[in-house]
Amino acid sequence: MRAAVMQGLHRPLAIETIPDPTPGEGDVVVKVGRCGICGSDLHMTEDAAYGQGAGSVLGHEFAGEVVALGKGVTGLKAGDLVSVIPLQSCGSCHACQTGAVQWCEKFGLQGGGYAEYALTRPNQCIALPKTASLADGAIVEPLAVALHGVALSGMRIGDKVLVLGAGPIGLAVAFWARRFGAGRVVVQDLAEFQRKRALQMGAHDFVVDAADPVGAAERALGGKADVVFECVGVPGLIAQAVEQVRNDGTITLLGLCTRPDTFNSFAMLSKQVRLVTSAFFTRQEYEAALDALDRGAVEPRLLVTDTIGLAATPVVFESLRKRSHQCKVLIDPFT
Repeated sequence: MRAAVMQGLHRPLAIETIPDPTPGEGDVVVKVGRCGICGSDLHMTEDAAYGQGAGSVLGHEFAGEVVALGKGVTGLKAGDLVSVIPLQSCGSCHACQTGAVQWCEKFGLQGGGYAEYALTRPNQCIALPKTASLADGAIVEPLAVALHGVALSGMRIGDKVLVLGAGPIGLAVAFWARRFGAGRVVVQDLAEFQRKRALQMGAHDFVVDAADPVGAAERALGGKADVVFECVGVPGLIAQAVEQVRNDGTITLLGLCTRPDTFNSFAMLSKQVRLVTSAFFTRQEYEAALDALDRGAVEPRLLVTDTIGLAATPVVFESLRKRSHQCKVLIDPFT
């Protein structure tokens, strides 16, 4: 099969022909229909902390068709269309049974979506409803990540919400915050690229002001934020969020920052700010995100700005290292 394969850190992906996956006992082979390019995939090619290197096939936001089943697999059949939960787990421990699969001792991040076929496990396959497309199945993961963050934040109906970052996660947070009754949702970014999309997805306002980001957000919100969602992951944004949140407010971190960061803990303590971190999502949240699409939510589909073939993946992947009009690019491995 063809796949976009890592050649090592700080090197472009390359299209290679590699062996087709063969299902062992308890395995499932999925013919990849769509796979999203995630910002964390870009980080994985730059930072050894993620544990990826030459020979790795990235891609954890994918959906497709079940084409082969290993011995002992039940509940699935060839031809089923599924969205793949990219959280590998044992499927039987307490964490798995309660849906909090990210805390399983055998947890790992499922990759392999940048290829024509991928190997996974049956407990990671969620059947796509008839109303959902393969593209829908590929955007469930970022929707679930955002849903988990909003759920952990303790956001209440009527709250003023500030979202830092207009990437797919930030825009998905804006969608859920508005859907759950936030009184005002403002998305703040360094560029104008996603203004229209942010407003279409639920934001009341979109703010770009490098000279006075704190004042600009406060004017747009009509005061300090009750909840700030940091969805970028760069040093300095926690400190900025402390300035932007109200006394006794909440900052929720969803952005992946692998570099050391500093902030004034006294400034945070003096405002009694709660700092909440959000990691992945639960199975129930993944299913709820898919259910929102099944029930007709159209806003999340606005995340998708392009669909490319596998051959174009290395070039497009590199282009996404710089901000542009693109939001979520999907790969169709068979075009």
